[in-house]
Amino acid sequence: QVRLVESGGGSVQTGGSLRLSCAASGYTGSPYCMGWFRQAPGTEREGVASVDTDGRTRYATTVQGRFTISYDNAKNTLYLQMNSLKPEDTAIYYCAADRRGGYCYPGLSRYGYWGQGTQVTVSS
Repeated sequence: QVRLVESGGGSVQTGGSLRLSCAASGYTGSPYCMGWFRQAPGTEREGVASVDTDGRTRYATTVQGRFTISYDNAKNTLYLQMNSLKPEDTAIYYCAADRRGGYCYPGLSRYGYWGQGTQVTVSS
């Protein structure tokens, strides 16, 4: 059973920073594609960023230049460094993973495994 557990969420003021972590377990091998998604109250879940086994990253335009996604194979942990946070970044952030090869991008249907989420709140 694949398990993804997010941590690092919290409350910050506009312009602040947070680093989210996602500990992965239950894999027979390293994941090919991992991503971060977020969902604000009353909205649909949206893609934030993704990273593949080669370290190639992709970002939503709304977070480009502010967020950085990375994966540490040795620690089986995905990270999302969030800087220059804005109130519109407030959401529950979810970690996702998939072992299937191909195009890796932050699209909902691309991932087979999901974490339970961690709350990020940015006050103005």
